[in-house]
Amino acid sequence: MRLCFLVEEHYRHDGMPNEVIGQLTAWGHRVDVVRPGGSLLRMTEVVDAGAHDAWVLKTVSGGPGLTLLEAAAAAGLTTVNDARSIRGVRDKALAAAIGRGRGLPLPPTYAVARPELLREIPAAEFPLVVKPADGSSGRAVHLVSSPERLETLLPVLAGEGMLIAQPYVPNSGTDIKVYAVGGELFATERCSPLHPDPSVRERRVPLSSEVAAIAAQVGAVYGLDLYGVDVLLGPDGPVVVDVNDFPSFRQVPDAAARVARAVLGLARAGCGPATTAPAATAPAKAAAPVTLPYTLPVSIPAQSPPAQIAAAAGDTV
Repeated sequence: MRLCFLVEEHYRHDGMPNEVIGQLTAWGHRVDVVRPGGSLLRMTEVVDAGAHDAWVLKTVSGGPGLTLLEAAAAAGLTTVNDARSIRGVRDKALAAAIGRGRGLPLPPTYAVARPELLREIPAAEFPLVVKPADGSSGRAVHLVSSPERLETLLPVLAGEGMLIAQPYVPNSGTDIKVYAVGGELFATERCSPLHPDPSVRERRVPLSSEVAAIAAQVGAVYGLDLYGVDVLLGPDGPVVVDVNDFPSFRQVPDAAARVARAVLGLARAGCGPATTAPAATAPAKAAAPVTLPYTLPVSIPAQSPPAQIAAAAGDTV
């Protein structure tokens, strides 16, 4: 198969997706890499003349990669995940509305276009967790203890665009991160970004049936296949505090191979009859990954199938 990975500069040297790309090429697949944040993009041509079986996105939330993925989806090409599903979780205000409306245990969520409007949140709702609606990787997440503390943070928040605020969920200081890949769920425990503690090491943990059911529901609600869910164990039970369309898959055993197989399966599901994924022990001759220039011509065959719900990995060495 030939795959196009859209990879932000932020992930240029990341193990995920570099290891996935390496695994795919070792199995004999062609992987082309586009870096949307570091190239002049000719949007009128970018999905104009290529032949990729599927497009995969690994970019920061606010980057231009999702726009390219949406262009490919609009042209009828297969994407991993579905572009509309990715948009639905990368906009945290939208994700909160969708999730709460579908019964997911999310905290109440406020959204504001200007930080000074956060003053209207009742004092009884504090402490608050405030973060950008398009944030990722823990960027600009603030625990705001009181309305007085909010006043001191307003200048810091001024350049962050749309913001969301949620009442803080009391917890032990650790998050449960659940990864969904290839129809399986894997749970890890890690230090909360709001409670940094160097002594807390990320590790695999057993997955309770309650948290597993919530993680599976997240995939169904948002239309994702490859994804991650951040869960806090609060006083009233598990609470979903974030959803990622292409996480790191850290601590997942054989993560690169699992994600690579999932990408191939989802790509084949969108391209026609499924075929057996190649075995890691008997690959075809590997094609080297290629980083494409901004002039990448990508064609749209008239018979291309509609975009499929899927999920992603991607970066090149």
